[in-house]
Amino acid sequence: RIIPDRIEAGTYAIAVAAAGGDVVIADCEPDHLPSLVEKLRMAGIEVEIGDTYLRIKSEGSRQPIQAVDVTTMPYPGYPTDLQAQFMALMTGSAGVSVVHETIFENRFMHVAELQRMGADIQIDGRTAMVKGSVGKLLTGAHVMATDLRASSSLVIAGLAASGRTDISRIYHLERGYEDIVGKLSGLGAVVWKENE
Repeated sequence: RIIPDRIEAGTYAIAVAAAGGDVVIADCEPDHLPSLVEKLRMAGIEVEIGDTYLRIKSEGSRQPIQAVDVTTMPYPGYPTDLQAQFMALMTGSAGVSVVHETIFENRFMHVAELQRMGADIQIDGRTAMVKGSVGKLLTGAHVMATDLRASSSLVIAGLAASGRTDISRIYHLERGYEDIVGKLSGLGAVVWKENE
């Protein structure tokens, strides 16, 4: 048996937390995501855990998301591959969150693109300070995906933003997420793919 992709499950969990909804992520291994579950709960997101599913309930921008600090660590610590997505969630939080990247250098390529959407993020080396903005949504913009995880953070930001977000260079996204457009559309998101 091949285990399910914990990063894909985590990305969808963060997307629901940011955009709002009540979603069951089936056929996943919640015990492979202990640090994400902990951080989502600290942020005020309701997380139900089953043997092979996660249920995420969130009001999105209609509820105050608490600012939560994250430090990436090797498994079972917080995954570096969910850092960009969590940063997108924290742009809508109440307060300032600190994201410290300990695994890879140059892992904040998504920050400039989130800033195009109105995010207030400052970088100092391997640390980013995210000043959340409760009640003020990010604004849709034309942004560019620079890598796989950065692209998924832009999708999450776009789902939570007001207006239209266009993401170029989505080939990064497509290599890591099977049918992400279909899955998000199936959950009610207004998402589509256009030829670049």
